[in-house]
Amino acid sequence: MSFFHTKSVAQLQSDAENSKLSKNLSVFDLTFLGVGGIIGAGVFVLTGIAAARYAGPGVALSFVIAGILCILVGLTYSEFSSFIPASGSVYSYTFASLGEGMAFLCGWSLLLAYTVTASAVAVGFSGYLSGMTASLGLVIPDYLLKTPAEGGLVNLPSIIIILLLCLVLIRGTKQSAKLNFALILVALAAIIAFVVIAAPHAQAANLSPFTPFGVRGVCSGAAIVFFSYMGFDAVATSAEECKCPSRDLPIGIISSIVICMTLYIAVSLSLTAAINYTQLDTPEPVAYALRLLGWPGMANLIAVGVLAGIITTLIVYLFGQSRVFFAVSRDGMLPQKLCKIHPTFHTPYLITIWGSILIAVISGFVPLMHIVELSNTGTLAVFLVNFIGIVVMRRKHPEIPRKFHCPLLYLIAPVGIIVCFYLIYELSTLTHILFAGWILLGLIVYYAYSRKHSIVRE
Repeated sequence: MSFFHTKSVAQLQSDAENSKLSKNLSVFDLTFLGVGGIIGAGVFVLTGIAAARYAGPGVALSFVIAGILCILVGLTYSEFSSFIPASGSVYSYTFASLGEGMAFLCGWSLLLAYTVTASAVAVGFSGYLSGMTASLGLVIPDYLLKTPAEGGLVNLPSIIIILLLCLVLIRGTKQSAKLNFALILVALAAIIAFVVIAAPHAQAANLSPFTPFGVRGVCSGAAIVFFSYMGFDAVATSAEECKCPSRDLPIGIISSIVICMTLYIAVSLSLTAAINYTQLDTPEPVAYALRLLGWPGMANLIAVGVLAGIITTLIVYLFGQSRVFFAVSRDGMLPQKLCKIHPTFHTPYLITIWGSILIAVISGFVPLMHIVELSNTGTLAVFLVNFIGIVVMRRKHPEIPRKFHCPLLYLIAPVGIIVCFYLIYELSTLTHILFAGWILLGLIVYYAYSRKHSIVRE
């Protein structure tokens, strides 16, 4: 019955109190951590691809659907984080509610989601960088920008940026937060500039039909762009590094989702109104659109802001991945040596290094769209389990003090479960098979290693 053995809330609270991680993140840091993790991926990388292949101008509705689901998830996260201020987000929440085995599979899925999402965003960074350098007369050879499956050798820029950010994260959380804030300001300036320039070029003809692929196309688009909101999960994973997690985490989670959903809607409407969606099948849609509109110089300037936004997203995903690894390995279900804390910088440096290497390899050698869909399946599955877990905790432990209560939980949870199921269904059969294989591999790891080495029951 070890699969269903739960970890007490008192144990999780003790883990957080005794953590050697530096507790220096404020509500301001958390909000911008979430914003940094969200704005780079969807706005700058997938907006064009989702519009061209799935939703047309209705991609704005795709972002709304995905954003509303994330707000519902964020409300349940906020209740969990108000009394379980531990690293690992859903991994820790599920350990308390549904047991060790389900917690491990959630952590296993989160590791997949963070790893492949960061890889996809790194590919987007490479696309924007090559477009900007080409317009300046510095052409990066195609074989250094494409994976072997795409006819190249390796996507080298994506590997380099991941390894550089790995070094930044090892240096410390507060330092990473400061860099993240500075880059977000640059990215926000780029978003505002793009909307101001593109809006006057809007043509009604480009928005008609608004949903060329129908309602299902909009829903498929939501399933594809869903991963772009995943950055808010990293806010929850930072619980042990917050000054006041029970108060600050709920504020940081919800505010970052709302801010970024507003930005997504503004950019996607401006983009598809100015340029016909059929021309946007590119990993650098914002800069590409500006070049088509006759603003090549501004495209290069905004590309700098875009690169800043993508870098902030990579910082947050690398951070989130390492904290999930940290929580799982601390419980002994992955080798405990991985959770070793750096004596000077107080960061889990070994996990950060190995996780970054894994992300770099995937981004350099795996095509973009396979990465994105697999990431979305893992994320949606984890969020579905989270909805179940919060209901279980509300019924099993109503006596635990909560500084935040999810409103209308018994309405929100069923709706969230249904939407998660449907969005998973909208993804490709290949993605379902790959994710099933990942879960099967997770079960093998759990029964062969994790169950025997778990220190929780001891």
